[in-house]
Amino acid sequence: SPPLLRLFPGRLSAFPLFLLALLLGFASLLWLQLSCSGDGPAPGGQDRRVPRQPCPAPAPLQPPEEEPSWGPHRLALLVPFRERFEELLAFVPYMHRFLSKKRIRHHIFILNQVDHFRFNRASLINVGFLESGNDTDYIAMHDVDLLPLNEHLDYSFPEAGPFHVASPELHPLYHYKTYVGGILLLTKQHYELCNGMSNRFWGWGREDDEFYRRIKGAGLQVRRPSGITTGYETFQHLHDPAWRKRDQKRIAAQKQEQFKVDREGGLNNVRYRIESRTDLSVAGAPCTVLNILLDCDTNETPWCTFG
Repeated sequence: SPPLLRLFPGRLSAFPLFLLALLLGFASLLWLQLSCSGDGPAPGGQDRRVPRQPCPAPAPLQPPEEEPSWGPHRLALLVPFRERFEELLAFVPYMHRFLSKKRIRHHIFILNQVDHFRFNRASLINVGFLESGNDTDYIAMHDVDLLPLNEHLDYSFPEAGPFHVASPELHPLYHYKTYVGGILLLTKQHYELCNGMSNRFWGWGREDDEFYRRIKGAGLQVRRPSGITTGYETFQHLHDPAWRKRDQKRIAAQKQEQFKVDREGGLNNVRYRIESRTDLSVAGAPCTVLNILLDCDTNETPWCTFG
């Protein structure tokens, strides 16, 4: 007899076997749902509310070519990235479903820095802007560790000026009034008007503070969400500081230089090479991974290296 039946004495009729099969099937589905959907408690007792590992996802929403309810604009979601794959596995399918439910045409670009210099978020966003193509007309500068939980957050075309989705009164960590990091939407025309972001910020921090000055210098006004009542629970922050330590070293003159406005550099002088460009799907959600090799003039910014 089959090995499973040897666990039971005597003979089993068809009806008990049918019930046993149903119970086993239900238990398997329940285990799969709790282990990969994030609905159950995460290790440490924290409610993460995001997938801890990729699950089989329903077929993603795809806008028909001539569907007017999706609107005429197309968003390039620019995600600076290096070696945070567990966050990426949660981010791509989550954001694809979030934007599709809001009927926003979009393309997710993972800007993967593969050189040996320190991480440069601003330069990666400049590269993503230049490589995003003519079929997108606005961008979202979007951190990979920040997921919107409130469906009323606006990701639509920011015609009136830069729109800071992760505003200080909503972001779980950064609350100062000039903060424009995390998630910021701009039309491509407005980003060009600012000459993009400064390429002088290697390591963690300060590049978005310098960009705020560029926005003001270009005569643009930052707008922020209204009517959002979820406060600091508006976003899920995936970053674990004990596991992912930030590169906060300040080398040579970097400490003084980080507070200056870069009036010359930006889109016009970012130096890079695309090592590869790969279209792939994460749990049914499409994205494009750009493997980017940045270049650094160590005479200009000697703090770009780890030495």
